[in-house]
Amino acid sequence: MVGEKLVQAYILVTAAIGKVRQVAKELERIPNVKSVHVVMGTYSIIVFAEVKDLARLTSIVVEGIHKTKGVVDTNTAIVVEV
Repeated sequence: MVGEKLVQAYILVTAAIGKVRQVAKELERIPNVKSVHVVMGTYSIIVFAEVKDLARLTSIVVEGIHKTKGVVDTNTAIVVEV
């Protein structure tokens, strides 16, 4: 729909040591994932996703990201308007 607000979220991913590149490539294949960036710091990868509703976001995180081999942990930050 034109003008429909999409749910946007950053998913902060911790990957297993030595698996960061492999995990990042797999995460890029998940539908509705708009970008994947390998970063330094507390997390290994930051994923940006844009979906039509929270149910789809839940599916991406639980069925997609969590089931990716080499993913150790995630923290999801949903974008809000203030």
